[in-house]
Amino acid sequence: MKKVALVTGASRGLGAVMAVALAADGWAVAVNCAHDLLGAARVVADIREAGGVATVAPFDVTDAESIEAGLEQIRAEIGPVDLIVNNATGPQPEMPIMAQSWQACLDQLHFFVKAPLLLLQAVLPDWRLRRSGRVINIGSEVAELGSPAFAPYAAAKGAMLSMTRSWASELGPEGITVNLIAPGWVPVERHAGASEAALQSYRSRVALPRMGQPQDVAAMVVFLASPGADFITGQRLAVNGGRTLG
Repeated sequence: MKKVALVTGASRGLGAVMAVALAADGWAVAVNCAHDLLGAARVVADIREAGGVATVAPFDVTDAESIEAGLEQIRAEIGPVDLIVNNATGPQPEMPIMAQSWQACLDQLHFFVKAPLLLLQAVLPDWRLRRSGRVINIGSEVAELGSPAFAPYAAAKGAMLSMTRSWASELGPEGITVNLIAPGWVPVERHAGASEAALQSYRSRVALPRMGQPQDVAAMVVFLASPGADFITGQRLAVNGGRTLG
């Protein structure tokens, strides 16, 4: 029986590409969304057309009851979750310090701290019985770069990294790995309005002479989900063309 991967926020963008890549590597994939059922259904259809196994998993990753119902649906349709890819996100507004509020910070923490915690707590009893399980958190280079006017988002991504390392230390003895991928700016649908000047400005600070592509991040997800990563945990793996060297 195929192992089951849950990719949150997978109805489009990076999440959709990750879901398709995991399915191509032999995983059964639960394509999570909160609202975009049509987008999630398209991703599932693409996976099935290629011979893979997938199901739409519509639930709110920030709500414990919704998570429990969603995981039960996944279990009934394709099996218990073996891998969680925490990719779901919300709006990421830029705002100067004097416009930043505690609520703006909480909005980011809900996606990057609360949701991963609730999901892990929901699957952990089963994983502990099986002494296996994997978490791949999708972080960001902004946690290191200190991008101006982006503090709530950057702080939440930094918290996600610290959480990753703590979980890895605690769960390692039980055979459960936890890692974080930190992409750079990878243009997807929601960046359709980005100006060429903005893209060029970013490219000029990347060691490799191009923007990242969703497939670059998905390839790292597939690797960390594979047996080749059995001895890797608690790590931050940058996928940003060398923008954060070192």
